[in-house]
Amino acid sequence: MGNLLLGSSTARLDKSGRIKIPEKFRSAIEERYGKDLFVTSLNDEAIHIFPLPIWLKLTGITQEDTVQFKPSVQSLLVRVSHMGTISQIDPKGRVLISPHLRQKAQLNGEVEVLGINDNHLQLWNKDILTKKVEANPLTDEDWESIARLSSRGRNE
Repeated sequence: MGNLLLGSSTARLDKSGRIKIPEKFRSAIEERYGKDLFVTSLNDEAIHIFPLPIWLKLTGITQEDTVQFKPSVQSLLVRVSHMGTISQIDPKGRVLISPHLRQKAQLNGEVEVLGINDNHLQLWNKDILTKKVEANPLTDEDWESIARLSSRGRNE
């Protein structure tokens, strides 16, 4: 099996605010989706980097359905559009992260790059991520909820 967008890797933001996407993630994105990306934040904690085809698929329902008029969906679309930019992986494997996004996610220097659901990356301030994971351990109730969701997905 080829490279997947799963796991984690450490990377560095350069002085211009570019991050060199770790090779295992970059090759997976480029092989399956090309170099175009949508870079945004959903919650100010982390930066989300979606291959553009994945982002368009995730948000494509709003082009054909009235769901786009629901206030919560409208709020999400406004937020991610305000925060987001279309970008491209440059020839050296780097992506520019806007100053606004870097400030919101408190990114500078070394960052943690997480592959999420094999469809996008998240960039985290390493210290914030470590504190978040340590402060919110999974409980037995969490595991039971995850198991219910997982079994429901298999039955559909």
